[in-house]
Amino acid sequence: MKRSSGARTAATVAVSTLALALVTGCSTEESGGSKALGSESAAPARAAKARSAGELEKLLLAEGEIKGYKVATGDDTLPKSKSVVKTDKAACAPLAWAMAGLAPGDTDASVSNTVTADPSSDAAAKSAEELTEADIENAFSVNMTFVGLSSYEGDGAAQAIKAVSDGIAACSGGFTITAQGETQKITKVSSQQAPTGGDESVAFSVDSDMDGEGTATFNTRVLRHGGTVSTYYTVDFAQMGTGKAAEVPSAVVDAQAAKLK
Repeated sequence: MKRSSGARTAATVAVSTLALALVTGCSTEESGGSKALGSESAAPARAAKARSAGELEKLLLAEGEIKGYKVATGDDTLPKSKSVVKTDKAACAPLAWAMAGLAPGDTDASVSNTVTADPSSDAAAKSAEELTEADIENAFSVNMTFVGLSSYEGDGAAQAIKAVSDGIAACSGGFTITAQGETQKITKVSSQQAPTGGDESVAFSVDSDMDGEGTATFNTRVLRHGGTVSTYYTVDFAQMGTGKAAEVPSAVVDAQAAKLK
């Protein structure tokens, strides 16, 4: 269960740089790319009227709405503006924005928060001698999902999904993100199976250089619900350096999607 100080430092840089405290993982890892549901699903997007940031705030998951998770404002963790998240390739910016809980498309109407899994309380009833390695690992595991909502006029939401999909293809060889005075090197971008629950969706993973301590894989999901786009990026410090990506909890995606119907 040991983590080198270098790995912990690299993990911290990855979090602050991308303004994501943890790594998103798709619950299914097969290749599949984006999912467009055809002209029927595109019609609502063309007719969409953008929601205000205040309206989006009411649609974000709130504390008590999802069992086994704590919900908190992302103001202290997430960047407040896309202008502070820079990429060396313009086509890659929607990917970085989605990972940071920001709108991946052209809109100013966006909000975000963090949804953190409650660690298992089973270990609390055990004596020190009874604790297993898994109990200790879970105690230090912090699984956090950054959830972002953004809203668009007309077909803006569909264009946001397209921008992410195009970015996956254009940035497959990697790109660099600069934010909050830190730089993070993404070495690879891969398309993942698109999640269900929206009118359109896309999913991708990125391999991130961990400051000389190898690479870590982060997964992101992006879904369109009419004229609103939801993004999910999950990270788990306990999995840093293990070669595994933290999975985006399906419970979080499903609960948020239910509020957007």
